[in-house]
Amino acid sequence: MSDTLISPPPATRPRGRKTGLGLASLTAIVVGSMIGSGIFALPSQMAASAAPGPLLIGWTVTGVGMLTLAFVFQTLASRKPDVDGGVYGYARAGFGNYVGFTSAFGYWVSAWVGNVAYLVLLFSTLGYFFPAFEGGATVPAIIGASVVLWIVHFLTLRGVQTAAFVNVVVTIAKVVPILVFIAIAAVGFKAGLFSADFWGKATQIDGASLGDTMTQVKNMMLVTVWVFIGIEGAAVYSQRAAKRRDVGRATVLGFVGVLALLLMVNLLSYGLMAQADLAGVPDPSMAGVLESQVGSWGAAFISVGLVISLLGALIAWVLLCVEILRLPAHEHVIPKALARENAHGAPANALWLTNICVQVLLLWTLANASTYTNLVYLATSLILLPYLWSAAYQVLLAVRGETYENGHGRAKDLAIGVVALGYAVWLVYAGGWQYLLVAALFYLAGTALYLWARRESRLPAFTTPEWVVVTVVALTSILAAVMMATGNLAVL
Repeated sequence: MSDTLISPPPATRPRGRKTGLGLASLTAIVVGSMIGSGIFALPSQMAASAAPGPLLIGWTVTGVGMLTLAFVFQTLASRKPDVDGGVYGYARAGFGNYVGFTSAFGYWVSAWVGNVAYLVLLFSTLGYFFPAFEGGATVPAIIGASVVLWIVHFLTLRGVQTAAFVNVVVTIAKVVPILVFIAIAAVGFKAGLFSADFWGKATQIDGASLGDTMTQVKNMMLVTVWVFIGIEGAAVYSQRAAKRRDVGRATVLGFVGVLALLLMVNLLSYGLMAQADLAGVPDPSMAGVLESQVGSWGAAFISVGLVISLLGALIAWVLLCVEILRLPAHEHVIPKALARENAHGAPANALWLTNICVQVLLLWTLANASTYTNLVYLATSLILLPYLWSAAYQVLLAVRGETYENGHGRAKDLAIGVVALGYAVWLVYAGGWQYLLVAALFYLAGTALYLWARRESRLPAFTTPEWVVVTVVALTSILAAVMMATGNLAVL
């Protein structure tokens, strides 16, 4: 059987739909997956890292870096319309089946672990109104989180179109509280507070200085690593798009919209409270900041907004979880059982596997809260590697001249790809080398699924270059295991 890098034949296209996802639905997937909890904690997290001057420098660098990644997804969607699955498809097309598998598997693991984070934080936030849920890891909270999980599960079983429509509605609803915060903050903004210590030379947080300008820039950029996850959402759903060009447009529109919201929430907060006070506001700090301006109803209003935001992010990421398994299963990279769809066109097996994993980790959080937190950081590192492969694929296409027969746009796309690749490398580095070591253990364990898929399709397990990659993964896993056994690596 041949194993060419092509999209699935028509018979394997999603069933149960007459039309694909439109621009609004694709944009809502991008916005819904990017806006989760991060923006609601941004005021205090950034205030603890940098003063306004370094903050502006850092946002400029971050904005340029993430914008180039958005352009990468837009360009690849246009130039490689036959490659489906976004971060998975680009990794596979550029660097082979096994690298494609690691991209899909790592993305899937990070996505469902992230869903556990959303559920725990959701009920921790509800603890503002119902004390039994306080902390998010109590027995009532885990029971409530489990109920929400399976409601979303059965909603998604009704079909991706249905879940995508609900996601559009929820995405609109969760942006409203953010816009209200921005409006009130703009009215109450005090320029004197914003410029009081513009470069952070005198400000101290918990008795410690912020450091020099470059230190502050680096520290605030570490925070931005986590708030842009989800920019690839439309690309992952490229096969279900009604129009391929909408994938790239949704990516850029979603990114620009979210970036504008992040900037306004972050910068306006510095004009409402002294930086040291802002840094001490407990999460979700947006609630505390608004409470300081309008009273207790402000905290309650933002808490409701966060609940809606988390529900929307949960729906968006459940959609992404199942889609990133369905496509590789059609292409002999993951067992074909995970591609099977029900009468509504939903990948039922992939959905059941994903949410059973979420349920198990939810139960684990009752006794292992700190371990769970470390797993979330590991998950974030896993999701950054697919960004790197996507940027590298654009560079590869431009260097080869593939799809650039007339030469038009090649130099521009090469420059954008190089900047995006450099930024992606930095993101992986910033995520922490220790998590990359443990990520190798996940890749090695997941390789069993890859071998299963190759065997059932009667295809060779690895090519010669892939044997090199597998060897590197295995050796890295051994190093990680030894370091964990000797106490030199503690992330689990």
